[in-house]
Amino acid sequence: MSSFLVRHHHKLLIIGIIFVAFNLRPAITSVGPLIGTIRDAIGLSNWSAGLITSLPLLAFAFISPIAPAISRKVGNERALLFGLVFLLIGISVRSIAFTFTLYMGTTMIGMGIAICNVLLPGLIKEKFPDKVGLMTSVYSTCMSTFAALASGLSVPLANNLDLGWQLSLFSWAGLVGIGILIWLYLLPSSRTQPETVQHFFKPSSNDLIKSPLAWQVTLFMGTQSFLFYVTISWLPEILHDFGLAIGTAGWLLSYMQFISLPATFLAPIIAGRFKNQQGIILAIGCFALTGYGGLLLGNSLPFLVFSITLIGFALGASISLALAFLSMRSANHRQAAELSGMAQSFGYLLAATGPIVIGYLYDATQNWSAPLFTILIVSLVMAGFGLGAGRDQHVVSDQSS
Repeated sequence: MSSFLVRHHHKLLIIGIIFVAFNLRPAITSVGPLIGTIRDAIGLSNWSAGLITSLPLLAFAFISPIAPAISRKVGNERALLFGLVFLLIGISVRSIAFTFTLYMGTTMIGMGIAICNVLLPGLIKEKFPDKVGLMTSVYSTCMSTFAALASGLSVPLANNLDLGWQLSLFSWAGLVGIGILIWLYLLPSSRTQPETVQHFFKPSSNDLIKSPLAWQVTLFMGTQSFLFYVTISWLPEILHDFGLAIGTAGWLLSYMQFISLPATFLAPIIAGRFKNQQGIILAIGCFALTGYGGLLLGNSLPFLVFSITLIGFALGASISLALAFLSMRSANHRQAAELSGMAQSFGYLLAATGPIVIGYLYDATQNWSAPLFTILIVSLVMAGFGLGAGRDQHVVSDQSS
């Protein structure tokens, strides 16, 4: 191990975390503005086009409980590297224009992202125990920034540069490749040793399942993810139905994510200054209800931009606060990883239904009223679970009370 790696381990670790965060969303958010193009090119229905966004979430649900066990077996750093490699392979396979490879690659993308999703909160809890709020803000903001860039660049890459939807989606493989190189360089300096365990599955997740607080964190994660992925999948199509060009709709989706960045960064920092976070949850709920309600009430461009701005605030604050809860409601880094696995497994299983259900409702009604009313109901439910998750407790004390 070189003396440089020893001296600068923490700085390199922060860079590695940031590059993992860069890769957590572009492979998914780049799909939304192109979903109509992909649907027409391959001959999919709306509900099966929604499956392109739902499959990664299903992979999140099934891989998330396994990720902490993988980490205990090979170490956090190697497990994160495995996640990035799966992501790279998935992006490559998805870019082959057949239904099977589209769905197979999309599933592999979800598997890779799920490993990284689950392990980052625990890694931060372990390596930066006194800066959980700040580090969560940094990585969730980096994640959201590149999610927004991917949404905005998809159509220009596909149409303006004549790459087509396949190469437009494949272009994000380069960012994953950089992340892999950084972690390959960082790996020899790893101070985390795999734990020796008797069984591959040995989490205390069964205890977490008995905790009301753990379920509230989980369902807050699930409902906010439901809203995020529904919005990523279908907002461009909603705006296109209002008469906007699909390229403009893609940039408005990108704008929604960019405008969310201040809320994404500030929510965990503000949350760390209060014993409970219920006031923040009430603000998030108001933003979500007003924003999605605005999509029902009017279709003038200024009113749409106002509504999209409020939606961005709600989604930005809710995702980073949900990630912060994984550490804030846990007693130690191992429990943070296990709570992360539970929350992202059950939570993303719920979220995976979103793009499919909303696509089916539109197919059945041929308008966006029923889908938007459904989104409003989910917004209310999210606020309810968030109020429970915002209590000043740990899941251990919650179980014993």
